[in-house]
Amino acid sequence: QVQLQESGGGSVQSGGSLRLSCAASGYTVSRYCMGWFRQVPGQEREGVAAIGSGRSTGYADSVKGRFTISQDNARNTLYLQMNSLKPEDTAMYYCAARASWYGGSWYPPLGESEYHHWGQGTQVTVSS
Repeated sequence: QVQLQESGGGSVQSGGSLRLSCAASGYTVSRYCMGWFRQVPGQEREGVAAIGSGRSTGYADSVKGRFTISQDNARNTLYLQMNSLKPEDTAMYYCAARASWYGGSWYPPLGESEYHHWGQGTQVTVSS
């Protein structure tokens, strides 16, 4: 069975940093695309960052230049480094993984429907 476990969320002041981790079991992080998504209650889930098996990355315009997605194959863990945090970054952050090769583009997708496995989420709160 595939399990994704997020950690590293918490409360931080505007301008601060956090690093989210996604530990995978029953799944190899480098095999297929993986991504980070976030959701505010009452709003749709949006893709934040994604990484492909070829090390290509993609970011939402709202976080480009501030967030960095990466993976550590030895630890079988996905990361999201979040810098210069803003109150609008406040959300529940989810780790997601594909169960098959993505053939739509060289770049990994940011669409929720393209992912098959999901973690339980970790809360990030940014105060002003």
